[in-house]
Amino acid sequence: MARIKDIAQICKSKNAGPFNVTVDVLFEDHEVYRAVKATGVLTPALFSTLYGVDEADILFTPYDAAAAFKVTFPRAVPAGDFGDTDVYGCQQHAPLLDVDIPL
Repeated sequence: MARIKDIAQICKSKNAGPFNVTVDVLFEDHEVYRAVKATGVLTPALFSTLYGVDEADILFTPYDAAAAFKVTFPRAVPAGDFGDTDVYGCQQHAPLLDVDIPL
């Protein structure tokens, strides 16, 4: 098993407007990317579980040419609204870092 934080070159999040957040997972090695993709672990269902978002509201896109996954989903609290603890959305990738990938 390998954790995303140990095998991805970049794992980051950012706002995609005030109501959505985007998570990017990029791999330096295309072989590792293909192996991760083949496991089927990174899916809309995983993000639904990690972030408590309806699976139908998740835009999940693997980019083979870039060896990357891009995932966009609604923020729990709009950016800058009362109760928002991450105005820029830059800490939202944290739950993904410890996801185990069976490599």
